[in-house]
Amino acid sequence: MRHDPGTATPQDHRDATEIATAAGEMLLDLQVDLLDATCRQDELQLIADRSANDLILQQLAVRHPDDPVLSEEAEDPTTRLASRRVWIVDPLDGTREFAEGRDDWGVNVALVVDGVPVVGAVAVPSVGDTLSTSQPPRLPTRAQWPLIVVSRTRPPVFAAVVAEQLRAELRSLGSAAAKTAAVVTGEADIYIHAGGMHEWDAAAPVALAMACGLHASRMDGSPLRFNQPEPFLPDLLICHPELADEVLSVVREALG
Repeated sequence: MRHDPGTATPQDHRDATEIATAAGEMLLDLQVDLLDATCRQDELQLIADRSANDLILQQLAVRHPDDPVLSEEAEDPTTRLASRRVWIVDPLDGTREFAEGRDDWGVNVALVVDGVPVVGAVAVPSVGDTLSTSQPPRLPTRAQWPLIVVSRTRPPVFAAVVAEQLRAELRSLGSAAAKTAAVVTGEADIYIHAGGMHEWDAAAPVALAMACGLHASRMDGSPLRFNQPEPFLPDLLICHPELADEVLSVVREALG
C-alpha cells in the first residue's frame, strides 16, 4: 500500500489492530499447547517470540512493504532513521508472564511518524480484546482513590513514596501492554516506570494512551520521542490527565 510517507491513514489503524489481534490469538493457542506439552520456560519463550514475530513481519511486509520495521525479535533496520514512517513492534510483551501461564502479557504494534507514535494496537489477554487507535476507548472516569500500576519485576524504587503522597494503592502487573490497558480501561489511574525500557515496549501503549486522551510523557514531563538511534526510553508516565500535574510534582519531590 503506497501513501504519503508523512501521514497515517485509517487503513494503518485497521492494519495494526488486525495484525496485533491475529498475533495475540495465535499466542493464546500456543500458550495452551506449550504449557500442556510441559516445555521448559526458555523454550516456551523462544518459540512464542519467534512465532509472533514471523506473523507480524510477514503481515507488515505484505501490507506496508515500503515501511521499515523495528522489532524486538529482528535485526534493527539501517533504513529506519531516514524514514518518516516506521513500524515499531513487540511480538510478545511480557514473555516471562506468557511462559508462566499468566494473562498479563500482550502484543504491541505501532506506527511512528516523525518520531511520534500515531497508530497503536495492544492485544492483551487480561482484557480479552485488542485496544487500538482504530476505535480508541473513551477517557475513563478517574477514581477518587487512585490505583498505580508498576512492574511486577522492576517496580520504581520511589513508587511507594508516590503512592503514599497520592493516597493511592499500588498494584504490580507484568507487561507494559497490560499496565497501559489497565489505565485505558479505567481499572487503574496511573502507570509509572523507571529504570529503562525499549521503544517496542512503549510505542503502541503510548499511541493508544494519547488517542484515549490520557497523559503520556517522561517522568520529568518531557515529551516521548521514538525512532531514535538508540531505541531506549529511560522512563515513562501514563495517567489520567487530571492527575498528571500532581503525579509529576510528587515524582520530582521523591527524586529530590
